Amino acid sequence: MRPSPLLSRSLLLCSVALAGGSTAQFDGYVLYGNLNSTTARLLDENGTIAKQWNMSGSNAYAMALKDNGNLVRSVVNNGNQLNGAAVAGKVQEVDPSNNVVWEFVYSTSTYVTHHDLCLMPNGNVLLIAWYNPGNAALQALGYTGNQNKYPTRIIEVQQNGTGGQVVWEWNMLDHFIQDVDPNKPNYVVISDHPERMDINVPVSSLGGPGGGGDWFHVNGIDYNPDLDQIAFSSRLLSEIFIIDHSTTTAEAATSSGGNSGMGGDFLYRWGNPDNYDTPGTQVIPAAVHDVRWIKPGRPNAGYLQFVNNSALGNTGTTIDAIDPPLNGYTYTRTPGQAFTPSTYDWRHVALTGNSGQSASDRMPDGNTFVAISNGYMYEVDTNGNVVWQYADGPQKAFRYTCDDAGIIALLGADPCGLNTGVEGSTGTAIGLSPNPTTGSLVLGGLSLSSIRAITVMDASGRIVSRPAPQRTIDLGTHQNGWYLVELELTDGRHLFERVVLNR
Repeated sequence: MRPSPLLSRSLLLCSVALAGGSTAQFDGYVLYGNLNSTTARLLDENGTIAKQWNMSGSNAYAMALKDNGNLVRSVVNNGNQLNGAAVAGKVQEVDPSNNVVWEFVYSTSTYVTHHDLCLMPNGNVLLIAWYNPGNAALQALGYTGNQNKYPTRIIEVQQNGTGGQVVWEWNMLDHFIQDVDPNKPNYVVISDHPERMDINVPVSSLGGPGGGGDWFHVNGIDYNPDLDQIAFSSRLLSEIFIIDHSTTTAEAATSSGGNSGMGGDFLYRWGNPDNYDTPGTQVIPAAVHDVRWIKPGRPNAGYLQFVNNSALGNTGTTIDAIDPPLNGYTYTRTPGQAFTPSTYDWRHVALTGNSGQSASDRMPDGNTFVAISNGYMYEVDTNGNVVWQYADGPQKAFRYTCDDAGIIALLGADPCGLNTGVEGSTGTAIGLSPNPTTGSLVLGGLSLSSIRAITVMDASGRIVSRPAPQRTIDLGTHQNGWYLVELELTDGRHLFERVVLNR
C-alpha cells in the first residue's frame, strides 16, 4: 500500500519503504555521549540536539534510555584501583533534569566494571566486569602463564532505593578447562568441550589493568528476553558468545541448570573455532564489538548482529549478522565441527572503518545505523542510500525510533513532530477513544457502512494491522508507542487519527 496522498509531508519524511518505491527515511533519534565527557545528547533527523544532559562525573563507554525517559549510563568512578580501556566502576540513572535517581559503585581492588551495559525489561542492568582472582588461583586451574590475568564477570544489578545490589552473577573463572596437567582440575580434550574456555587459549594483548590483565576484552553485551539468554563479544578472542541467564547464580557456576540444562557453560560461540581446537575458518579476523540480537519485527529478527572491525583489513569494517542454529534453548552443533554458519548471513560494508569500538543497529524499516568510533555516524536504507549522517564519532551510539516509550516520555506524545492531520479533508472526525489507550479503541461517530477499510500504522509508517470495519480496534498485542489509524471511506475520503498505546 502506498501512503495516502492526503498524508502530510512531515509524515512521509519518517515513513518506510513501501510498495511503489518510496525511500526509507531516518525515523527517530540517536543517543550518544563521548567517552570521558560529562554530556549526553539526543539527536533528531536533522542533527539538531533535541535533548542534552549535563552531568557530573565522566561518561564511560555506554548509556541507554529507559521507558520513563531517564538516562542510564556507565560512569568513570573516581578512585578505581583497577584501570584499563573503557573502565567504569559505576552505573547511574539520571532524570531529564540531570538529577541522579540512583547509582551503584562496583569497584574494589579485585573487580571493576568496564565497557558496555544492557537494560533488561525488568529494569535491571547487566554489566561487564574484570575480576582478579590472583595468578596463583589461575595456575592452580592449569594456567601456564606468569602474568596475572582478569577473567570476565557479568553481573545483574537491581535498583535498591538510591543504590543498587547484585542479584545475579556469572564468572568465566567457573568454566575454564585445560589440557596441560592431568593433576589439575578440568583436564580434558579441548576440542571435546567447546562449551568451556581453554584457560591457555592464545590471545593478543591490549594492556589494561595489571599491565596486561585485560584477558579477553569483553566489550559488548545484550539480552534476549524471549530466550532469557545473554550475548557478549570478546575483542581479544575474536568471538561472540551466548550464555543462559535463566540459571541461579549457583547454577551459573556449574554445567547444569537453567532452561538449557547447561548452567553457565557457553550455549553458542562463533568467530574463531581455533579457540576450541576445532578446524574451521576464522570469520572474525580481529576485533569484534557491539553484539546484539536483531529485535522482533525487524528484518532478520533473531539474528546476532555485530561490528566486525577488520573484516576487510585493518580498517575495513563490516556490520555482519548471523542466524544461530537455535534448537529450543540450545544451539545445534555437529561434534568435531565448528559452530555454524560457516560465514555471515548478512553484511553491510561500512562507509568508513575503525579497527576498534563502534556500534550498529537494524531498524524496523530495514535501515542500518552505524556509528564508527573516531569517524562519524550514519544510516543507510536497504539500497545503500545515506539517509542520515552526523559528523561525530563516539565510541558507541544508540538508535531509538519515534514510537519508543522512552522517547515519548522524554519528548511528548508526538516526539518527531509528525502532523497526522488530513490536508483538504472534510467530514466527521474519527473520534477514537480512549486516547491514550491501554489496548482497545472504540470508534464513534461514523456508521460502519461508510467505512471501506481500516489501516493501523506504527510511528515509522509500517502497516501493523488491517482489521475489518468494526467498532473496536484492538492494539493490545503491539508495543507501547504511538500509532496512526487511517479510515478509508466509501466516498473516497481518508480520515486519520494518532493514538498513543500505553499499557
